[in-house]
Amino acid sequence: MAVPTNTLLTFSAVGNREDLLDKITNISPTDVPFTSAIGKSTAKATFHEWQTEVLNAAAQNAQLQGDDVSFGSPILTSRVGNRTQISRKEVIVSGTQEAVDKAGRNSEIVRQMANKRKELARDIEFVLLSNQAPVTGNSSTAPQLRPVCGWITTNASRGVGGANGSSSAAATDGTQRTFTEAMLVTAMQSAWTQGGSPSILLAGPKQRAVVSTFTGGGTKFQQMDNTKLSVTITTYVGDFGTVKIVTDRFVRGGQTTADREVFVLDPDLWAVATLRPFQAIDIAKTGDSEKGVILKEYTLESLQEAGNAIIADLT
Repeated sequence: MAVPTNTLLTFSAVGNREDLLDKITNISPTDVPFTSAIGKSTAKATFHEWQTEVLNAAAQNAQLQGDDVSFGSPILTSRVGNRTQISRKEVIVSGTQEAVDKAGRNSEIVRQMANKRKELARDIEFVLLSNQAPVTGNSSTAPQLRPVCGWITTNASRGVGGANGSSSAAATDGTQRTFTEAMLVTAMQSAWTQGGSPSILLAGPKQRAVVSTFTGGGTKFQQMDNTKLSVTITTYVGDFGTVKIVTDRFVRGGQTTADREVFVLDPDLWAVATLRPFQAIDIAKTGDSEKGVILKEYTLESLQEAGNAIIADLT
């Protein structure tokens, strides 16, 4: 059927208002499981220090009646520390963009700063779980903290050619291998033997799926009258403790390739020490724009790395 002559259609009409939903949708993940699980502390200098100690080894202890006292070696502390790192996000919005009528927000600078705050929290999680080298820093080089991967040395399972990190170097990647239940059992046993009580297994999405294939030496059954099929493990109960399985998008490689590491952690032995908390700073105007910065200065406390374990170089 033909359109009558001279019918005004929307295709040629002038002045129709746009139909734009007054809403902005964002599904970018903002969860930071590691940072959320560990403790919070305060740093008072750019090199934040703490002390650790270890009891002398247990030994046969039988004494003579009436014997005079002899004195064994005292228990000394070890002094360790980590550099603070500054992480920030910047925003600049033109005066015109701030003034015009906008859909989904009243203020562009406010929206941008709020989103940058979320991005900064993700960056901090990324840094703490990275394999960066610690850097002291100077007038031309930004200081960098020592991350989780670089702290765990006592209970470290690495591929051929892999090497632990140190206070001055990142860990060396080794030959990648498949994550197995035997590796997890060994890691939990090693941490337990040192006196640790890890309660979290932190893994990226790919290794998290591998964990769900572990059987713990038994067989998983499904009730026939149950309409739900559960194939995931949320808690792993082993001979050397129980760990909750926590998936973290920011385990190294977790959003791109294979998650290279799995961490067996006692969250009580870690903390983010803050020198300068999250703060929004207005930058002086130098033109027709609004400028702002969100920043945080922080470091990572590893109160006793021997109570944790890392399984590295996974494929």
